[in-house]
Amino acid sequence: MNGSFTVACVQNCAERDMAPSIAAVTDLIRGAAAAGATLIVLPEMVTMIEPQNALVLEKAVPEAADPGLAAFRDLARETGAWILVGSLLLKESGRSRVVNRSFLLDGEGAIVARYDKLHLFDIDLEEGESYRESATVQPGDRAVLAPTPWGLLGMSVCYDVRFAYLYRALAQAGASFLSIPAAFTYTTGKAHWHVLVRARAIETGSYVFAATQSGTHAEGRRTFGHSLIVDPWGEVLADAGSDVGFITAEIDPAKVAAARSMIPALRHDRRFAEPDAPVVERVAGA
Repeated sequence: MNGSFTVACVQNCAERDMAPSIAAVTDLIRGAAAAGATLIVLPEMVTMIEPQNALVLEKAVPEAADPGLAAFRDLARETGAWILVGSLLLKESGRSRVVNRSFLLDGEGAIVARYDKLHLFDIDLEEGESYRESATVQPGDRAVLAPTPWGLLGMSVCYDVRFAYLYRALAQAGASFLSIPAAFTYTTGKAHWHVLVRARAIETGSYVFAATQSGTHAEGRRTFGHSLIVDPWGEVLADAGSDVGFITAEIDPAKVAAARSMIPALRHDRRFAEPDAPVVERVAGA
């Protein structure tokens, strides 16, 4: 594992069409690289937030033809920075739904790793706010560890953050860093985002890089913002607030080993029997 490095989390407000979103993110990537970042993390669905399911399927293209991926590969070559493309919605041959895919690019623009989002956001909130990601997205089926010059990176996307077992498995397999690119809704974000991201760092003794969308998108969809960089002790090193832009922090990989040495919870798993559902007897006259 090599020495310290600077990470940046980009925070954007994607439009429903790719071209303006790519142009805005391009400027932010260049700014982050100029600020010294050698790993730049982008949000989920970084190039397009389209609220209409039918239009998602119409606008998505295969990986080889995606203009966002091509632009980000060019920017990695231009800046020499590694870029974590939070996710893109992509068509796959033979599938009726798209995949929500995250990419890790090296400083020469090569694709180092791909991860398809495992857990899909199918929820119903109060006041009629409802989401059915599974209507358009095919879930992934495997966890992914990606090599970087600084150590192993465990990849995830947005709603995955609520499934702690994924991050435990990644950390136990060797991940020092966890990426959680997101487009968290405003409603769930203000209630849970900071707690969940810090919890994943604390539970695993890992750095967490959580770049997210922020603002009001097409048809009034709101995302929460507050991209976070969190250290292995759970300290928030940088918080982007609600504005479009980027944040940076200095990352010391040695702190991962230090945190895990103080609280070696990743080595303390115990097997246990699954709980049996108790039999509840009705009391006469109750």
